Amino acid sequence: MTDAAHNPLLAPTALPDFATIAARHVGPAVDHAVASVRAQLQAAEALGPADWAAILCALETMSDTIGRVWGPVEHLLSVRDDGALRTAHEAAQPQVVEIGMAMAQSRPIYRALLSCKASAAWADVPPVERRAIDLTLREAELAGVGLAGAAAERFNAIQQELAELGTRFGHHLLDATKGWHLDLTDVAEVAGLPETVRQLAAQAWARAQGEGSVASPESGPWRLTLDAPSVVGFLQHSPRRDLRHQVWRAYVRRAAEGDTDNTPVMGQMLRLRREVAALLGDPDYAALSLRSKMAPGVAAVRAMLERLRTASWNPAVRDLDELRALAAEAAAPEAGDLHPWDVAYWTERLREKRYAFNDETVRLYFPLPKVLQGLFDLSRALFGLEIANADGKAPVWHPDVRFFQILDSQGDVKAAFYLDPYSRPADKRSGAWMNECVGRSRLPDPGGRPRVPVAYLVCNTMPPVGDRPALLTFSEVETLLHEFGHGLQHLLTQVDNGLVSGIRGIEWDAVELPSQFMENWCYHRPTLRALSGHVQTGEPIADDLFARIAAARTFRAGSDMLRQLLFATVDLDLHQTFDPDGAESPFDVYRAVAARTSVLPPEPDDRFLCGFSHLFGGGYAAGYYSYKWAEVLSADAFAAFEQAGLDDPAAVAATGQRFAETVLGLGGAVEPGEVFRRFRGRDPDEAALLRHTGLSA
Repeated sequence: MTDAAHNPLLAPTALPDFATIAARHVGPAVDHAVASVRAQLQAAEALGPADWAAILCALETMSDTIGRVWGPVEHLLSVRDDGALRTAHEAAQPQVVEIGMAMAQSRPIYRALLSCKASAAWADVPPVERRAIDLTLREAELAGVGLAGAAAERFNAIQQELAELGTRFGHHLLDATKGWHLDLTDVAEVAGLPETVRQLAAQAWARAQGEGSVASPESGPWRLTLDAPSVVGFLQHSPRRDLRHQVWRAYVRRAAEGDTDNTPVMGQMLRLRREVAALLGDPDYAALSLRSKMAPGVAAVRAMLERLRTASWNPAVRDLDELRALAAEAAAPEAGDLHPWDVAYWTERLREKRYAFNDETVRLYFPLPKVLQGLFDLSRALFGLEIANADGKAPVWHPDVRFFQILDSQGDVKAAFYLDPYSRPADKRSGAWMNECVGRSRLPDPGGRPRVPVAYLVCNTMPPVGDRPALLTFSEVETLLHEFGHGLQHLLTQVDNGLVSGIRGIEWDAVELPSQFMENWCYHRPTLRALSGHVQTGEPIADDLFARIAAARTFRAGSDMLRQLLFATVDLDLHQTFDPDGAESPFDVYRAVAARTSVLPPEPDDRFLCGFSHLFGGGYAAGYYSYKWAEVLSADAFAAFEQAGLDDPAAVAATGQRFAETVLGLGGAVEPGEVFRRFRGRDPDEAALLRHTGLSA
């Protein structure tokens, strides 16, 4: 099974053959890749300080050998999960973690690169390679290269356990999400729901019953699930407070009980992270995390969060008072006793009253094909990109998946990306993300051809219903542009060293800069008109509706800001001051932080943390603040376009070219503070973020 001709994970193809990859291929392919890397590592460890270029090439080759096998497996687990693949992944993961640690902890390689840096020859090392060496040395230190004996053994055992726990956390969350539903049969139970929400619920019921089953949006039955489009649509529009409470409670208690309870998983992960920090000589895991971030330390992060909290608190208090007043005006029983399951409903009613639109009316203007065309036109105006439909030119993992190529002026392919847009609660995890399929590198692809960077862009929008295309809410349009921004930094890199090309090597709290930057274009009138076209008439959003959407940008900005500050502060507290073996629980920490960052106290049975995959199933542990840290950068970056003149195509193109050459082009090859200064000409300023959110005062 290690023969490439019989194992698609080992085949010398430019892209994975997703249609033929099966669970049985995982183990043999990982065995083969790990054996190959062990031989490569042994050869690399014989090199000396003068061989720094060969060492870097060897590290890149080893990472590529593992990544070509393990990357597609992890990707499939997130978008096409099944029991057999899970089992194969769990069996192979320890080998992958072990070989990764062996590479990072190689003392011969560490000593050789450290000696190179201390020698006179360092002056002759090019800047990109210097950065790659510096990051390799830092990674080795954070991987415990300085540990020996029992401490090293314990460190490695912890890394294995943390990897297994992170995988388990994600499995629990997916299983809990798809394991709950609420079937409705009475028309009164869906009164007030928009047509798209009722259609989605009827479609969900019919699919659950099997082939040939039919449900009517008007007469039902309807099935509510914990998939985001279902939950959000119902909480925003159902006047049935009892049902809102039921749906909200199920959502915030995902993976909080029974066989999928993530509470012990969280506790053990926090315990192990604390132990890792102690082994590496750090006072806590937050301090350890900040060693590899752009922010200078935990104190600087907390100072930023406090400045934003102070600016947001009074506006958030006013936000809540306005919801209570509207509920009282409607003589609703919850007026004097507003709870979290009431907030989305009354927020939508206030939005309708104040701005005369809601998510469902605006959704009609954003069919996915039109949004994509507008996004590609924006990419041409900003960065000179030509993006072409290439469906059928690459194997896909689901019929809904699209494939696109980015072409140069001669029509040659310079990059490509997959787009997996729709939710599939049965086997696809929730959320939205960009991930790497192929990275830019000096290495050829397995067939000996020049390597073209390829990205995965994954969203979870409402799928097409009936004969209509998928219709995106305004926030889903923002999300699509957000993930596309991540993709651009991966795809447009000008760096050939694969250790620091694209998003590789970028400090975690700077990696959200291009993604959040792209969201700003949703509030530029010509851009939003180009992204829109009414599903029935094709007409773009009218100026008066755009004006109302733009005015609503700062609607509840204080509340939205505090929500993010709550998550960021809970994250820091869990990883800095919380004792997993003490009397407090993580939920106690959540409630204590909420007392300072939430004007509406959380419910006693809120177990949101059990589904907080950013912290326990992703890479944001002691780093969730990164969204706000990078949002300061992204807002200031967009301000450069505002100052140049958003409606001056030549100025936009010139500024976009500078953005592409710095933020998008340099990737991890240059320290992010320096990248920002090269683009902006100075250090970042929080003023633009506060102005965009209406919190300047």
